[in-house]
Amino acid sequence: MPEQNSRNDPNPSDAQKINELIAALGDPSIDTRHEAVQVLGVLGKPAVPLLITALADSPDNDHRWYAAVALSRIGGPAIDPLIAAMRLNHEKDFRRYAAAALGNMGAPAVESLIDAMGSDDADLRGYLSRALCRIGKPAVEPLTRRLDDADALLRTCASLTLWQMGETGLPAMVEKIQGEEEKS
Repeated sequence: MPEQNSRNDPNPSDAQKINELIAALGDPSIDTRHEAVQVLGVLGKPAVPLLITALADSPDNDHRWYAAVALSRIGGPAIDPLIAAMRLNHEKDFRRYAAAALGNMGAPAVESLIDAMGSDDADLRGYLSRALCRIGKPAVEPLTRRLDDADALLRTCASLTLWQMGETGLPAMVEKIQGEEEKS
């Protein structure tokens, strides 16, 4: 197998196959789109940069949705590159679908999402919070731990995200506050 460059981009023959699959995400046949998502998910890490580009450059939200689903199926290898792309790309549809992909990845994305909330970009923090809310219960304990974080911004983001989670996040936040009051 040819050596890949430092960005972990796929080699040219893999890139061609991945680009063909990405093009199939816009096929009129839903079966073709679903098959492309499945194969891209199996291809994993080599497909990530091209899928992120497709998510950013997509001509419509249907195509963008299928790219996001493929990224969510890849999971772990897509988390940090997707968050990095969200930092650079401020386009609302891109960020919305990227956050949906991260939210669908579940528990493996939680710590990276929370860490990224330390950004000065308030809009980005909102999208990351939405992803954590989508993840739900697996994000509650890590967010609750961040209520004591040295970074005031992360503390605020954690509490606001728990608040947004409603019945999923509020009990943990209240329990934490009550525990601290009992210690006093």
